[in-house]
Amino acid sequence: MSFRKLGLLLGLALVAFAILGTAIAAAGDDPQPIDFTHNGVDAPAPIAQAVWGSGPAVKIGTPFCSTTTSNAANVNTDCETKTVGPHNETSIAVNPMNHDNIIGGANDYQLGLNPGGHVSETLLSRAHVSFDGGKTWTEYPLNANSAYQATGDPSVAFDAHGNAYYATLGFRFVGPVNAQNPDVLVSHSADGGKSWSMSRIAQGSGTETSVGDLLDKEYVAAWGNGNAIVTFGDFRLGQKGSFIGARIYASVTHDAGNTWSKPQVISGALDEAFVSVPTVTSDNRIFVSFLNTDDLNTGRDDYKVVEVDPATGAAMGDPVDVGQVIDGATDYPIAFGRQTYQDSLFRSWAAGNITADPTNPDHLAVVWSDMRNSPAPPADLNPYESVTNSDVVVSESFDGGQSWSAPAAYDIPNDQFMPWGAFDVSGTLRVGTFDRSYDPLNHEYGYSVLTGTPGSFTSASATDTLSDPTTGDRWFAATLDPNFPFATSFLGDYSNIAVVPGTTSVVAYWTDMRNDASFAGRTGHGEDAYFAMLP
Repeated sequence: MSFRKLGLLLGLALVAFAILGTAIAAAGDDPQPIDFTHNGVDAPAPIAQAVWGSGPAVKIGTPFCSTTTSNAANVNTDCETKTVGPHNETSIAVNPMNHDNIIGGANDYQLGLNPGGHVSETLLSRAHVSFDGGKTWTEYPLNANSAYQATGDPSVAFDAHGNAYYATLGFRFVGPVNAQNPDVLVSHSADGGKSWSMSRIAQGSGTETSVGDLLDKEYVAAWGNGNAIVTFGDFRLGQKGSFIGARIYASVTHDAGNTWSKPQVISGALDEAFVSVPTVTSDNRIFVSFLNTDDLNTGRDDYKVVEVDPATGAAMGDPVDVGQVIDGATDYPIAFGRQTYQDSLFRSWAAGNITADPTNPDHLAVVWSDMRNSPAPPADLNPYESVTNSDVVVSESFDGGQSWSAPAAYDIPNDQFMPWGAFDVSGTLRVGTFDRSYDPLNHEYGYSVLTGTPGSFTSASATDTLSDPTTGDRWFAATLDPNFPFATSFLGDYSNIAVVPGTTSVVAYWTDMRNDASFAGRTGHGEDAYFAMLP
């Protein structure tokens, strides 16, 4: 998917901010938790003015709060009660040295209502940490300085010796109504996620509307003792923010995150590349998946995989084609210029990940979702006139990423989207996904874990309560159809599962809307980061 196509369909997965009633957005112009007068959808403003805040002073290693211990099947990992705000784009990892130590990452919005009715907003990702297998969660800060006024796009990983890594994008404001294109940041922790030290891996330049480098969608993987890799996209912008090209970069550390190598291009000659994810095989080879817009006529993307050198992060050859993704300009219904689903406004895309089989280092799988089995939307792409059937798709390699099987879809009714794959200790593929098959109307979603490949699989629900993004949202709310007031326009762009190392158990971490949130005189569905463990 090219930068040009992103503007039409869904935009970059960056954070949009509002200050003094004026939207500040990265290329995606993400919706706000509160609709301001001049936000991306130009919705009526329930709050007349917003003031950007820097957040409270914090001390590294000192927690914000902890949840009440819970033995419930689904546990809310959010504990902040002094501020209110949504949590989305969840990432999760389990410490191989201590399975009770789990770290979750999420976009954490903090909103406050000041005297006079003004809204104070910050967006600072926290580490959601458990030391009792997910029953109790404590939130810790990633950094204690004010160099970055916002962080987002979280990604977390443990190496084999229990060192933790937490990657984000970091935003710095350069004026009252503008922000510099973000930097790629990785924090590391040697105590299971309590204390963190941050490094800047790559620096963005310019702003969305100027010449520069717009860095996006970083992701981290780790192995051995002190080894980790972070990959990210670089959208190169010309005059007035015009698109020049998009490439994938990689950087590695071998001292547990204290120093990182200079980022290197790993996407070869491809120049429409975005949303990369690395994985590490059982023999410590590294493969990176990413999307590239091969067909500029339809806007459909192809998944690519490249092997990189674990020592340097350099590409070891040209990217290999995995398969075409059915995510073109007319494959999805569209709302606010972004891909969505039946009776919905929240943005989505096809992106998933690559994962490696611990029993066979030559066995890899790339997981995504697309519309290959969905009816074509109407000519006007109206989501409220569409019937959709988005499916999770898998392609496998058994020769170390040199060749890939024909993409195959799990045959499940209604919409599944934002999937994430992981192999368990037996070499069985597990896939977590938002799943609307629980609702005949294709409105409410649960979170499911699929076990096995499309030809032979079972499905288990991770959620015990469904969420409805089609109406009644408090945060990212908009109304295009009066039958669906306050519809969700942003759930985040991904969710996560992880396998408990050396077992067949899976931990799932997703954006859940079961709890209502009240703010500034209105109540609606919230967005919380929920956890579950499945056998």
